[in-house]
Amino acid sequence: GKVSSLLVPWATYTDPEVAHVGEYEHDLKARKVVFDVYKKEFKDVDRSIVDSETQGYVKILTVKGKDKILGATIVGSDAGSMISELTLAMQSNIGLGKIASVIHPYPTTAEAIRQCGDLYNKTRLTATTARLLRNILAYRRS
Repeated sequence: GKVSSLLVPWATYTDPEVAHVGEYEHDLKARKVVFDVYKKEFKDVDRSIVDSETQGYVKILTVKGKDKILGATIVGSDAGSMISELTLAMQSNIGLGKIASVIHPYPTTAEAIRQCGDLYNKTRLTATTARLLRNILAYRRS
């Protein structure tokens, strides 16, 4: 049979809601795919704190060292609505780093998605900065 390339998100409207799109962490491990995990707990998101809805998280899996999103899971209030942003990003090949540059209304729970993008950009910036410093030091020594 023909394999579908459709990217289909799902949501379970329990309390808290659970939503997912793309690959699962356990499947990636079973296939020995190396990946990074970026996770933001709602207890650290201003809107969730104000609404007293601090249970849950946003977890995004990317290709190791890259911002290509492999999968995402959201557990918490409005998870079913929030998963669409990540589905669109995956469908359109928009990386996690680019999501960090999207202005989200403040305060919203979707801010947690942008904050995961910030976490990715911090790792990238660190590697870039280290490489730049190595090059400057090598130049000075020559």
